[in-house]
Amino acid sequence: MKLSEFRFSLPPELIASYPAKNRDESRLMVVNRKDGKIEHKVFKDIIDYFEDGDVMITNNTKVFPARLYGTKEKTGAKIEVFLLRELNRDARLWDVLVDPARKIRIGNKLYFGDDDSLVAEVIDNTTSRGRTLRFLFDGTYDDFKKTIESLGQTPLPKLIKRATEPEDKERYQTIYAKHEGAVVAPTAGLHFSRELIKKLELVGTTFAEVTLHVGLGTFRSVDVEDLTKHKMDSEQVIIEERTAEIVNKAKNDRKKVCAIGTTSMRAIESAVTISGHLKPYNGWTNKFIFPPYDFSVANAMVTNFHLPQSTLMMMVSAFSGFDLLMKAYKEAIAEKYTFFSYGDAMLII
Repeated sequence: MKLSEFRFSLPPELIASYPAKNRDESRLMVVNRKDGKIEHKVFKDIIDYFEDGDVMITNNTKVFPARLYGTKEKTGAKIEVFLLRELNRDARLWDVLVDPARKIRIGNKLYFGDDDSLVAEVIDNTTSRGRTLRFLFDGTYDDFKKTIESLGQTPLPKLIKRATEPEDKERYQTIYAKHEGAVVAPTAGLHFSRELIKKLELVGTTFAEVTLHVGLGTFRSVDVEDLTKHKMDSEQVIIEERTAEIVNKAKNDRKKVCAIGTTSMRAIESAVTISGHLKPYNGWTNKFIFPPYDFSVANAMVTNFHLPQSTLMMMVSAFSGFDLLMKAYKEAIAEKYTFFSYGDAMLII
């Protein structure tokens, strides 16, 4: 398929600025692939579609406060630094994005905090906006991480056009987040409350965890009409043996195996055996899923409503079927569902 086929008109006011007040009370569109039926529900109604033996696969990555604001030495120019990934724990080396990039050169020092309690030196240029920073910090690693935690802000996507608020620290994080490493939340999981998970477990639904540390590449635009020429950024994936056992048993028993979000789907589709089962994995994936694509593991999916021409929309269309997804998106816009990270949800069965 071509990039232009994924274009549609999305009213800007449907991009959610805030999440639902209660996690499990966002709206839920249920899309049935077999008969094309579309239902309109509340997210906590998802329990009506799952039963004993079914499995939900969640991404337990944890978002860290990746956005820092500092000043450049001598000039005092204000600089935004977005932490991407830690390169060397002992040397305090990080890959970052800086803005405005034109002012930041190798050898510059950047100061963070009202008392300049954190200092970093630019030691390399990686891309037009990318830099490698060495943080000059004499304390322990735990103290360093606490300093980042206190100075950093929740990395809300720029398309959410408002300042970060204290509530975002808790709300832009799934309740089952465990392993820190993401700069983007696996947003389909934001709809699950502790109460809803408990209710699903009581009807016999099992939760199996994978880890995929979501990077900014999630939002990188596709710049080529021929989708086969688009390259995804690599992201770290960890799938434990226990997760593979739970998922494969459900698959063999012909139960629902539901991927919670595109990141969970990417993770499991990156670790598939020849027989179509899930295998343990610890590595990286740059898998790009777009139509046509035969999915091996999941037969159901929870996802948010995505932006036009995004790789996330392309993956979902491969799972639902392109025509059915476009029909669902048209109905979502007419019914004023909200889109993007803090928006409403879709269950595809």
